[in-house]
Amino acid sequence: MIGPALRLVRQGRHAAPWLLALAAAGAAQAQFAYTPRAVAAAFRASAADSDAGYRHDAARHLYARYPQRVFQGRLPPLLYGVAVVETEIDAGGNVVDVRLRRPPTAPEVGPWVLQMVRLAAPYPPPERLGGATYVDVWLVHRGGNFQLGTLTEGQD
Repeated sequence: MIGPALRLVRQGRHAAPWLLALAAAGAAQAQFAYTPRAVAAAFRASAADSDAGYRHDAARHLYARYPQRVFQGRLPPLLYGVAVVETEIDAGGNVVDVRLRRPPTAPEVGPWVLQMVRLAAPYPPPERLGGATYVDVWLVHRGGNFQLGTLTEGQD
């Protein structure tokens, strides 16, 4: 991509659009090069009696663990990545397994999301269930912020 931009500069034409596109692509990928640190969050056991009920408790827990990464407001119409993540949680709130049911098209987003899910443990213990399967849709903005399908504020 840099080659065509350099040719434009040598020919005396503007390469700024090319360079801006290259910089934007690199900046978006750089957001996912590291996993944000999860903040300590107080939680109590979940009273949910189904996986669907537990989904709200787990989503709120993720928002509490990554408040700096939650996208505020309505998401833009085009998202950088959309992933469906399935997480097995034991009776103590520990992550047993986490996997992508539907990987995002941006390859760097999948490992980033999986690592965030793991680092957010322990989750609220699903006491009434003895363990839970938490499935949620991750809606990821190119700036490295996200919303979860369970708690999304929608899209423009």
